[in-house]
Amino acid sequence: MYQVITMYGDAEPWWFLDGWEEDIVSSVFFEEYDEALRYYQREWVHLAEQFSQRDTRKGTMAAFWDTTDQLWCDECDEYLQQYHSLMLMETKDALPKGLQQKTGKYKVRPCRLKN
Repeated sequence: MYQVITMYGDAEPWWFLDGWEEDIVSSVFFEEYDEALRYYQREWVHLAEQFSQRDTRKGTMAAFWDTTDQLWCDECDEYLQQYHSLMLMETKDALPKGLQQKTGKYKVRPCRLKN
C-alpha cells in the first residue's frame, strides 16, 4: 500500500523532525504504486503552478513555498519559512514484517512555534 501525504509547516518533509505528523493536511492511500505516483505527480504540478520556490528530494518528496509566508518564532527569535510539502511513501503494511524498518528516533526540533 502507498500513500501521498500533503503537509504544511515550518520544515521540509525530508527532515522528519519530532512531531512532523502534526503538519499533515491530508493523506490519500493507494493499493498500486502507479496510481499513487500519478496522484503525486498531479499534486506536484498543482503546487508548482502556485509556488515558484521549490525543492525536491529522492523524487518523491517535495517542498514548495512563498518567501513571504513566514511565521514568527518566539523561542528562536526569528521568522520561520512555511512550506507546502508533498510525499509519496510506501506504508509499513505493504512490506513483509521481516523487511519493515524499525522506527528510530526523530530529529529533535530546536524550537516549537507557539499558536
